[in-house]
Amino acid sequence: MLFMLIAKASKNSEAGNLPSPELMEAMTKYNEELVKAGVRVMAKGLHPSSNAMRISYPKPGEEPVVTYGPFTESKDLIAGFILIDVNSKEEAIEWAMRMPDPQGYGEGQIELRQVF
Repeated sequence: MLFMLIAKASKNSEAGNLPSPELMEAMTKYNEELVKAGVRVMAKGLHPSSNAMRISYPKPGEEPVVTYGPFTESKDLIAGFILIDVNSKEEAIEWAMRMPDPQGYGEGQIELRQVF
């Protein structure tokens, strides 16, 4: 079963601020544990939304609308993700609960979603 651990963006990640060396070490250790357990498929961080664009389709059959970042609502943005392949939702929850605060400033939020 594939699950994605989605690290939500914060004001710090949107500003391009790197995590502290301690958090980088904790995340490296966490990722090494995922690899050692054979469940990590992929893990990537994303650039701030200032380098992004959104394509929306407000009217069926008409041209899409393109909006360029940065986007102001960081609570709706993603800073990175980890894709894991586990045997159950319970196992995915266990791994998600072990993930360090992805922002390290008390702003971290992780969303766990199953992949179709």
